[in-house]
Amino acid sequence: MVEPSLIRAAREGDREALITLLRKIETHVYRTAYYLVGNEQDAMDAAQEALIRIYTKIGSYEEKAQFKTWVQRIVTNICIDKFRRNKPTVSIEEHEMVFEGRESVEGEVMAACAAKDIREAIDRLPDHHRAVVVLRYLQDFSYNEIADSLDLPLNTVKSYLFRARQQLQVLLRDYQKGGVRG
Repeated sequence: MVEPSLIRAAREGDREALITLLRKIETHVYRTAYYLVGNEQDAMDAAQEALIRIYTKIGSYEEKAQFKTWVQRIVTNICIDKFRRNKPTVSIEEHEMVFEGRESVEGEVMAACAAKDIREAIDRLPDHHRAVVVLRYLQDFSYNEIADSLDLPLNTVKSYLFRARQQLQVLLRDYQKGGVRG
C-alpha cells in the first residue's frame, strides 16, 4: 500500500511525508467508508474524520501491525460509530461499472440490477458482518488482516464471514434461482 520509509518519516514528524501519506491512502479510506456506510455523503464524512484521526495519531502507530490494518481499524471504527449514532437509510448510488464481454444491453441491465441488489443485501447485514464482508471481498484482506483491523479473534472473523455469507444467500435467493428483482 505505502512504502515503509514514508510511514516512518510521517511518524517522526515530517509534515510533507505525512501529507503525501494521507494523499496516497485517501482513496482507499473513502472506498472502505463507502462500502461500510452505503452513501457518498456519509462516506466522505467518515473518510475525512478517519484521515484527520490518522493525521493526529500517526505518532502512536507502532509497526507491530501492518499500516493498512491500522488504517482499516480507524476507518471501520468511525463507520461503526456513525451507524450507532444514526441507523442508516438505504441509499444506493450507482457506480460506473465495467463488465467484461458485454453482449447486449439486456445483459448490462441485468448486471447493473444484480450489482444494486448485492449492494443492498450487504447494506442489510448487521454492522459487524458488513465490516468483515467489505474487508474480505471488497478490500481483499486476509482473515488475519481482518482480525487485526477489527481487533477480533481469528475464529470470530471466520464465524462472522460464515454467517454473513449465509445471510447474503438468503437475501439473494432470487439470483440463485436465476431471477432478478427490481
